[in-house]
Amino acid sequence: MIAIRKSDARGKTKIDWLDSRHSFSFGDYYDPAAMNWGPLRVINEDHVAPGAGFPTHPHQNMEIVTWVLEGELAHKDSTGNAEKIRPGELQRMTAGTGIRHSEYNASATQPVHLLQIWLLPGVQGLAPGYEQKSFAAEIDGHLRLVASPNGREGSVTIHQDAEIYAARLAAGQTESLPVRPGRVQWVQVARGTATLNGVSLAQGDGAAVSGEQSLAIAANDAAELLVFDMAA
Repeated sequence: MIAIRKSDARGKTKIDWLDSRHSFSFGDYYDPAAMNWGPLRVINEDHVAPGAGFPTHPHQNMEIVTWVLEGELAHKDSTGNAEKIRPGELQRMTAGTGIRHSEYNASATQPVHLLQIWLLPGVQGLAPGYEQKSFAAEIDGHLRLVASPNGREGSVTIHQDAEIYAARLAAGQTESLPVRPGRVQWVQVARGTATLNGVSLAQGDGAAVSGEQSLAIAANDAAELLVFDMAA
């Protein structure tokens, strides 16, 4: 089964420095039918104005993943990390027992476009942690594992029975992913258009998948996608 979460059906937050779309309930946007998909709790597509961003704020017991599409995001947190996140880099922050962080557009002139992703952790009360890796040279033309529970194949480690794959596909390119029984998937089209097992997806669309034996993805034009394979 494939259920499409259309781009224009997402929740919205629009203020002077932030234009955000919420695939799941978030902040002032609440939809009881869109609370999560498996352990995937948040996918926010954020456009942040130059020089602006999210001031320091706290989190607990959440795996927070950031994927930048355009521009640079400046990160600081209470464990001493201060990094910039660029396209093709994945950042994982384990909030665990408690962490404070800020995320700002690193440019004074250019906007930043990103996906902010939260997954419920498999274990509560973890020590706060941080990891960041670049996959920019490895996601062109195929699905690359970028996060997993055991950090295999050089992926970032996340504390949940979930795997995240990323791909940038040219028009006409195809990729497939076998899936194990009893798991669910989510496919997020960050840019471009694609088909998933013959179902059309536009930019910003997400697809909640269950009961499929494999995922077959074909890019209709240049597309960037994230694929989540998770415990149900």
